[in-house]
Amino acid sequence: MLAVVLAIGGAIGFLAAFTLTVEKIALLKDPAYSPSCSINPVLSCGSVMTTPQAEVFGFPNPLLGIAGFAVVTAIGVVLLAGAALPRWFWWGLQAGVVSGVVFVHWLIFQSLYRIGALCPYCMVVWTVMISVFWYTTVHVLTRGYVPVPDGVRRAATVVAGYHGVVLTAWYLVIVVLILQRFWLYWTTLL
Repeated sequence: MLAVVLAIGGAIGFLAAFTLTVEKIALLKDPAYSPSCSINPVLSCGSVMTTPQAEVFGFPNPLLGIAGFAVVTAIGVVLLAGAALPRWFWWGLQAGVVSGVVFVHWLIFQSLYRIGALCPYCMVVWTVMISVFWYTTVHVLTRGYVPVPDGVRRAATVVAGYHGVVLTAWYLVIVVLILQRFWLYWTTLL
């Protein structure tokens, strides 16, 4: 399951990050350019791309996605080919996905409560990053790649049996936050 999530999720995340990069370049060339993902006042990539949050490290955030998701895709393909990866590799992957999911949640907060707009391609990246984090973490904990107390490993094994439920609940919380934040706008559409 993890190999498929990494290979397919990584490819989807890569495509979304690549598309965002192309849109950002077009916006840099022509400030009047309206990105394809700018649909209305709430779903507006252009509004998000022009903020300081879109370049946290001094360059467009999607460049991180291009690099990170290329690596994730490659790892998924390697696992699908049957490779057995050493413990240190799993530690590195876990550190990467933890960093990615923390960054994504910071971006979710920024989009909802500071910028006040949503980027559809960014939301694809959020969705992929959360699932990549979740399935990697479950795999690493249940397989014993990271030293944790036996109780944590047993709990991870139980939770792994409900992996889809936990992931669905996680996504639903974000959907509820989006609905709540933009409720007034959504009601004007009715």
